[in-house]
Amino acid sequence: MATVPLFSQFPCKTLIPSSSSSKSQSKSPILVPINSINRRSEVGIAVHRPDFKVRATDVDDEWGTDAAERGSNVSVAEKSAEEAIESVEETERLKRLLVDSLYGTDRGLSASSETRAEISEFITQLESKNPNPAPNEALFLLNGKWILAYTSFVGLFPLLSRRISPLVKVDEISQTIDSDSFTVQNSVRFAGPLATTSISTNAKFEIRSPKRVQIKFEQGVIGTPQLTDSIEIPEFVEVLGQKIDLNPIRGLLTSVQDTASSVARTISSQPPLKFSLPGDNAQSWLLTTYLDKDLRISRGDGGSVFVLVKEGSSLLSP
Repeated sequence: MATVPLFSQFPCKTLIPSSSSSKSQSKSPILVPINSINRRSEVGIAVHRPDFKVRATDVDDEWGTDAAERGSNVSVAEKSAEEAIESVEETERLKRLLVDSLYGTDRGLSASSETRAEISEFITQLESKNPNPAPNEALFLLNGKWILAYTSFVGLFPLLSRRISPLVKVDEISQTIDSDSFTVQNSVRFAGPLATTSISTNAKFEIRSPKRVQIKFEQGVIGTPQLTDSIEIPEFVEVLGQKIDLNPIRGLLTSVQDTASSVARTISSQPPLKFSLPGDNAQSWLLTTYLDKDLRISRGDGGSVFVLVKEGSSLLSP
């Protein structure tokens, strides 16, 4: 029993949870009211959020092209389309001006120096607007019959000046191209008071460049005369610059006309006369400097120029 007083000499203290116990309790989650987040400055809590940028784009624009850039592209496309239309309209205007300037020139034979200069200017402008800069790569456009409307080739002038006969005139000069067989036929059709006939040359051509072809003539053909539907005797003829009145001898001419008609019918039943064209001199070349579905401009030896219009084109209409 003596031990009881011994223990009673030491003072007793109430046990308090240790600091380690406090630390363990501090590990429990701290609950913060939601509305306190909106007042993070009051509670001293900083909330960090990633930055977001919003850009409105066209739904159909897969690449998100800027609207201003798209608008610029549209403007450029519209401008290009307008310029293309204006260029076509200008070309058509020049074509009509060229054809109009050829009126009364007899394919160039009767053209004055001023008219030739004007025609040359129109030709130069059209060549600069050539829609087919490589015409030999567009042979489908070359195909068909082309009517000669103008030339500066002096070798044709004696033919056009009616030196063969005052009663015979050159009715048409044409060139027919077949790109499938690489053949070309040059033809001159003559018209007289009783009949029409033609002289043609058949040739082969080879492509030497996108614009140039080499032509080798192989055969000449003299067509048989074809009786005209209506034979008219002119009132007068001009021989060496002097007019001769035919009215006093009209009766005699009518009799001769009947006889000639009978002879023409006999001749017309005969086949055309063909002859060969041998030799290296039967060659030529052509450079096509303008080509579309209606008009063709070519240049040949000595700088001569040829303006041809496609058969059936509206450019042939007055």
